[in-house]
Amino acid sequence: MTEQSFVQFRDIRIDRYDLAGARAWMAGVCGPHELQAHQPNRIRFHHKANVFKSMSTTLGWMAYGADVTVGIEDVERLNCYSLSLPVRGEQELIMGGRRLFSSQDQGLIVSPHDNQKLQMAGDCQKMSVVITRTAMRHTLEGMLQRSLETPLKFESVMDAVNGASASWWRLIRYYIEELERGHELFEQVSFARDIESALIKGLILSQPNNYTEELRAQSGAKLPYYLIRARDFIENHAREDLHLEDVEAAAGISRFKLFEGFRKHFGVSPMAYLKKFRLTSARQEILEDACARNISVIAMGWGFYHLGRFASEYRKLFNEAPSATLQRIEARRKRSL
Repeated sequence: MTEQSFVQFRDIRIDRYDLAGARAWMAGVCGPHELQAHQPNRIRFHHKANVFKSMSTTLGWMAYGADVTVGIEDVERLNCYSLSLPVRGEQELIMGGRRLFSSQDQGLIVSPHDNQKLQMAGDCQKMSVVITRTAMRHTLEGMLQRSLETPLKFESVMDAVNGASASWWRLIRYYIEELERGHELFEQVSFARDIESALIKGLILSQPNNYTEELRAQSGAKLPYYLIRARDFIENHAREDLHLEDVEAAAGISRFKLFEGFRKHFGVSPMAYLKKFRLTSARQEILEDACARNISVIAMGWGFYHLGRFASEYRKLFNEAPSATLQRIEARRKRSL
């Protein structure tokens, strides 16, 4: 068989209108899992994807058509890392008592090593990437040139707007759309195999994980000491009245070098990093505390004393008002009772 004639990927697509059928299909893609729906009769499951055969990486689109909760039955039997980014609607990952929100601006990673639940709204349509444990491990071992002592674990939330992880998601969308237009180039084994390998390497390099520092040190791209000091100072004092001069003093470098370092490694300025950290932390408190405290108290606790400006910045980052976040969580909890 010649390289030109060997088909390096396969199309998979299905539409199912029953909970059991949707669960069985995705179990074949990702491994055993629980699937629950408050209104099972409203399920309109759709999955359309391509599978690269060399390492079984799956790229495509999916939707359930109803509010669903995906739970991991047995973390040892889940055979993949499942990544998703909504193009419409929203989803949340619940793990370790935390609620991690995902919309068009933030993707999520469901890891095969942690107990977690993924809740998806009925209108959620998303890009879906499935990478097997074996492919991830072999790729990382090749990058490190050694075997792994501990499993690869990523931070669960992926920024889809700024930085390297956003670039990765744009590449995923590009390849999904190209595969929909035509397969001719992707039927070349060497091309498709290298694309798949590059996407897995890109994920490992772009999304923080427990091997990030080792990879940075290996490539000579270790985060500079002054940026570590500045970042830690910002995060440890984010509730205080911080100014750029304070961050400069903590870093011990010039303003120009500080801005240059933040732009290069974090994709934003120091004060933009502070604002995003504060907004994300405030959102996390709203999600976790629900009615325990009102939104105004939470916002002021993170340095937002102009509540109108807080709501505007919050909406800009998360595509919804703070009150909408709270209402959505309360509605979801009532439906689950």
